[in-house]
Amino acid sequence: MGSPTDGHPPGDAGEGGIPPLLSLRHVTKVYGSGGAAVRALDGIDLDVQPGEFVAITGASGSGKSTAMSILGCLEVPSAGEYFIEGYPVQDLSADVLAALRNARFGFVFQQFNLLTRTSALENVGMPLVYGGVGARERARRAAGALAVVGLAGREAARTNELSGGEQQRVAIARAIVNGPEIVLADEPTGNLDSKRGAEIMRLLASLNRDDRITVIMVTHDAGCAAYASRQVVFSDGKVVTDGRA
Repeated sequence: MGSPTDGHPPGDAGEGGIPPLLSLRHVTKVYGSGGAAVRALDGIDLDVQPGEFVAITGASGSGKSTAMSILGCLEVPSAGEYFIEGYPVQDLSADVLAALRNARFGFVFQQFNLLTRTSALENVGMPLVYGGVGARERARRAAGALAVVGLAGREAARTNELSGGEQQRVAIARAIVNGPEIVLADEPTGNLDSKRGAEIMRLLASLNRDDRITVIMVTHDAGCAAYASRQVVFSDGKVVTDGRA
């Protein structure tokens, strides 16, 4: 990636002198102040390499979703540093962070976050609107993303005409329509039954395996975490276990 900032040195290099794709260094996140302050993250270090499938697990309130928000440039650390390919990003302006999110990340949430009374094609094409892509090209790329997630022929279906599993597939198509390097999935099966949840997990695994998309998933479900090649366990704002399957 070209440096999003000028005059800043790259972060720590990994093996062969190449820095990790994503790197948190001594990151702390505090919400509130004084006696009401809550330390959601407490000086964590975390590296993610290109092409990994990482499951972040832990009890409610352990800091896993906060870590994902920082990795996705949705929040910035209270202290510590965040690097993307060796370049510090936490001090970038809100506009630059928004452009970075749109260009490099795709997001999948538990609640789907689809527009109601809007077609699957239009929902999937929304990130392209923000990127200034024209209507014809948006439709072409959105249809392609829907085909990838097994929804070819459902382009005109509105949100209320789709099952929960189909809605999550639309959400995943929306996440990949920009061709992101990284997909961040926060409890992607939380609103689905076990059968539909397994379908979504197989889909995420195939995007990681076949398209080499880096997947970082927050989950409390051990069955979902088992799809990942690496599991990172959080507790009380700290990383307590980091191991590969």
